[in-house]
Amino acid sequence: MNRRRQAVGALVILLWLTGCGGKKPPEKTPVPVTVSVAELYSGGTNARYSASIVANVQVSLAFKSAGYVTEVLQVRSPAGGTRYVDQGDWVKKGTVLATVREDDYRNTLQQAEGQLNQAQAATLNAQQNFARAQALMDANALTQPDYDSAKAQLDSTSGSVKTAEGAVKNAKQALTDCRLAAPMDSWVANRNVDVGDFAATGTVGFTLVDTRLVKAVFGVPDTLLGKVQLGQKQRMTTGALPRAFEGRITAISPAADPKSRSFQVEVTIPNPRNELKSGMIATLDLGQGKLERAVTVVPLSAIVSPSNGMKTFAVYVVVSEAGHDVARQRLVELGDTYGNRVAVTQGVTVGERVISNGGTYVIDGQAVQIAR
Repeated sequence: MNRRRQAVGALVILLWLTGCGGKKPPEKTPVPVTVSVAELYSGGTNARYSASIVANVQVSLAFKSAGYVTEVLQVRSPAGGTRYVDQGDWVKKGTVLATVREDDYRNTLQQAEGQLNQAQAATLNAQQNFARAQALMDANALTQPDYDSAKAQLDSTSGSVKTAEGAVKNAKQALTDCRLAAPMDSWVANRNVDVGDFAATGTVGFTLVDTRLVKAVFGVPDTLLGKVQLGQKQRMTTGALPRAFEGRITAISPAADPKSRSFQVEVTIPNPRNELKSGMIATLDLGQGKLERAVTVVPLSAIVSPSNGMKTFAVYVVVSEAGHDVARQRLVELGDTYGNRVAVTQGVTVGERVISNGGTYVIDGQAVQIAR
């Protein structure tokens, strides 16, 4: 019985070895790939920069006199009828855009004018008294204290007149400031008030922009400062408009931004048809610039997404293992692009072979066949 059991066990083991474990799994066929060698690049770079379009003039129109908003300018609506003036509307210089309640300021003006009238009357009376005192003093018929009192009264009432005149002037200005008027021909970029709102002193009611001239603002490193000069013509393009625009460099910052270490440059561009809008992105070409130091570059086609799903970049480096070429994934950090190559600041060293074609078909550790 024991011999029979041993024989059956041996047979089971033999069947397992021959049927399941006796054959080695077939090796995967190497994936054909093309490789390039990571190399140093020290040539020039096409100095292209992105610039932000901003209005030549932008004004935050704020209330100086506080109060409840009683009127907002109404304009024709494209849908018919009228509506409140709003962003995108063109307004002429001097147009009243909004008004706060004026009654309180009219009352203040009336009170100031009344006080001015009283002060003027008191001054007239003091002048007459002083004239009599002067005549008596000349005839030696008035004591010095009485004369001094008449003179002091005249000076006091004259001061009251000046104070009252200032109050009237301020009251008139406050009444005028109840109306928020456009200081220039401009576009309404934003409206922040409606009828019934309470506008405190300093509340911004409207933002106005004049875009008949616009500015393209961008930053350049110190190595390219020699390529920009005041008055220099500069062309620019945008992704939103089919044609190029030309302006002149009108400002160059004398100091670098402490964070970006770049110098701000402004290009002023005529915009008579209002094609360029604030917030657009423009592209400018300053010609060829020179790299400060050589950088390690690989083909753009070598860059792949890592297999771990992270939002980073990777390349496959071909290494020799046990006499075979094997693809190994490396996470990399990228720099600027130079034509069809990109700088790798970390992850690859000069001389290493990277897969430039076929990287999307391999996995880490897979055998590859280099196409000649």
